[in-house]
Amino acid sequence: MIRRGFWLTVGAAAGIIGYRRVSAAGRRLSGRLTAAGAAGLARETVRFTRDVREGMDLYMARHSEAPGSTLDTDHDPRSKDGR
Repeated sequence: MIRRGFWLTVGAAAGIIGYRRVSAAGRRLSGRLTAAGAAGLARETVRFTRDVREGMDLYMARHSEAPGSTLDTDHDPRSKDGR
């Protein structure tokens, strides 16, 4: 129990320190960002989001089959019909 409390405390401290550092870096970056830079960043964010959505669509298309019964006794992956 003491070990869990220790790791909980370490994790909370690391989270707080990490949050403060990321927040400070964000403030520094936003101070340097120009209008053209902001537009470029927004454009890259949209492209990234589009790529992620395309990737998820491909993944879902390839994995859209309903899983088979887990009660089958034949677990040979080469056999589709259990023979």
